[in-house]
Amino acid sequence: MRNILIIGAGKSCSYLIKYLLDHSESQNLKLTIGDLNVENAKKLIGTNVKADIIHLDVFDPESRSEAIKKADIIISMLPARFHIEVARDCIKFKKHMVTASYVSKEMQALDAEAKANKLIFMNEIGVDPGIDHMSAMQVIDRIRDKGGKMILFESFTGGLVAPESDTNLWNYKFTWNPRNVVVAGQGGAAKFLQEDQFKYISYNRLFRRTEFLDVENYGRFEAYANRDSLKYQNVYGLDHVKTLYRGTMRRVGFSRAWNAFVQLGMTDDSYTIDDSKNMSYRDFVNAFLPYSPTDSVELKFRHALKIDQDDMMWDKFLELDLFNPKKMVELDKGTPAQILQKILMDSWTLEKDDKDMIVMYHKFGYELNGKKHQIDATMVTLGQDQTYTAMAKTVGLPVAIATLAILNGDIKTSGVQIPITKEVYTPILKALEAYDIAFKEYEVPYLGYNPLNV
Repeated sequence: MRNILIIGAGKSCSYLIKYLLDHSESQNLKLTIGDLNVENAKKLIGTNVKADIIHLDVFDPESRSEAIKKADIIISMLPARFHIEVARDCIKFKKHMVTASYVSKEMQALDAEAKANKLIFMNEIGVDPGIDHMSAMQVIDRIRDKGGKMILFESFTGGLVAPESDTNLWNYKFTWNPRNVVVAGQGGAAKFLQEDQFKYISYNRLFRRTEFLDVENYGRFEAYANRDSLKYQNVYGLDHVKTLYRGTMRRVGFSRAWNAFVQLGMTDDSYTIDDSKNMSYRDFVNAFLPYSPTDSVELKFRHALKIDQDDMMWDKFLELDLFNPKKMVELDKGTPAQILQKILMDSWTLEKDDKDMIVMYHKFGYELNGKKHQIDATMVTLGQDQTYTAMAKTVGLPVAIATLAILNGDIKTSGVQIPITKEVYTPILKALEAYDIAFKEYEVPYLGYNPLNV
């Protein structure tokens, strides 16, 4: 019996656990699921005898090391900052490890020890990061293998609400961590390459510099730049590419309206608001507007943001009930971002029968035999329900498939790594196709950003 320890049993674990249990007989697996709160895990395994649930506190060295010692491979589904506690024990007890999170500096520092012990520490094997890496490198390697030279790469991902559950004017609901949405783009200028020039977008302009993307059968989307598009330039081997851009997808119109919150300072998370507990939603909005003995909060809001009363954007703010004097913030010493998140959760929380959607879009520009070409690739995955979501599917399945590939010796290269090699991405992308996670590719004219060649 091969033992897999899963640490953390949150929302992203439904498909992960199901996949491993579905393969437990054929692959001779036994799962141990450890968490502080075991209720979610109990729902996911039901009466399956191939899984045990244990109460596990990752900050209790004794119980943590005991659980890791008994396993053959460890899957950490904890918040990213806690992976390092697990990773150090994996080095100590010589265990492979898989996570869906970005490689931290602390994790990267374990690379030499992992290689010395022939251990595989697979990171960034979720959706974004994860499926984006694998699907991009598969096409990039294919282009290079036939002699092509990459000149453009753009990649976009969006966690959105499925079309049948798209019931508000923002065309958006929280399908993952609401806080990440509210503070998105903060902490420095967005940085990318465009036609061989470095470009920067400061936070106060981020949501007004978007581009449109059309996805077959799903209509038009917009995308705003991620904070650092150059992070993977060297990793992907794109040192000589002319355009490199990574972004986040939303439905058209979202970014323009969201920019209003940015301009007023309502997404700021760096200070607390006095007496926020006793504020109404209307009071909160008014706190960011000039004083007037006569003008209403609505009028001041529209004037400050230059919104006409017949502008469709105005209806978006009315829909959020921002100006309600009876709804209370109820957060003690909340930051503007925390209070805004609380208000948005009233309108953007998924209903019981709502479904989510993951959309991904890649653009590959390359030169071959003196001609320029472009491939566009799109992927759309829909959730099944509130437990088996598209987010859980696209995060959990790659983690599960990679875990089995490591156990079975299909992935052999040791060290701290991300899934960018053929050894890793080929079997995982193939396996994902059976779960309707696959890309459609289109040959399109290469225009770049200078179609007139001026």
